Amino acid sequence: MNQQKMPPALLRLIVIFPNVLSYLLLFGLIIFVMTNYETLKATNNLTVWIIFIVVLAPAAAYTTFSIVKKIRAGHM
Repeated sequence: MNQQKMPPALLRLIVIFPNVLSYLLLFGLIIFVMTNYETLKATNNLTVWIIFIVVLAPAAAYTTFSIVKKIRAGHM
């Protein structure tokens, strides 16, 4: 079987675009929590949103690190 390889520019775009979206989601969550801090604290929902931020931040950072590592190694 002869598989066609995807062009590196398209592969980078397909991999980097969701990573950028995860950073936008992270910053949106941070802004949401900052603007609604008192309401979230009063309704005991602050912990849930903080957990979302704590889980998403390292995941986005690790994905960025692995993308940069693959690009430097020449795989993308």
